[in-house]
Amino acid sequence: MDGSGRVSAYWPITDDLSVLRGFVEVYAMQAGLSGIRLQDLVLAVNEAAANVLDHAHGEGDVEAWHDDRYVTIEVSDRLGLLVPAHADAGNPGVGTLRGRGLWLMRQLCDEVRITRGPQGSAVRLRQALDDTPTPG
Repeated sequence: MDGSGRVSAYWPITDDLSVLRGFVEVYAMQAGLSGIRLQDLVLAVNEAAANVLDHAHGEGDVEAWHDDRYVTIEVSDRLGLLVPAHADAGNPGVGTLRGRGLWLMRQLCDEVRITRGPQGSAVRLRQALDDTPTPG
């Protein structure tokens, strides 16, 4: 538990996304997430980490924390190509081979936010522990 009272975990991004999915699944289950909402969060984290591998030379990490209302996962990279406007990515359509990751994350999670700073970019994925979506 950190100073804010939230319970947190950290994992580096590696080529083995199955290991990361397992860590995220166990963490989110222990936080109280279950069923399809758990599966959706794990898939969204996988997409964000795959983007780090594909577009940021694999240099990134994942931090997770939760409180009594939300599980939050932040996938960060050190390249910093993402900007907040990317969180509003639309459906690229069926004729496009790639480019669905951010759109898919928005379909799966209650909240998707992108921040960019001197250390890189971060995609924050948030899922409510109950079925009430996060406002905003």
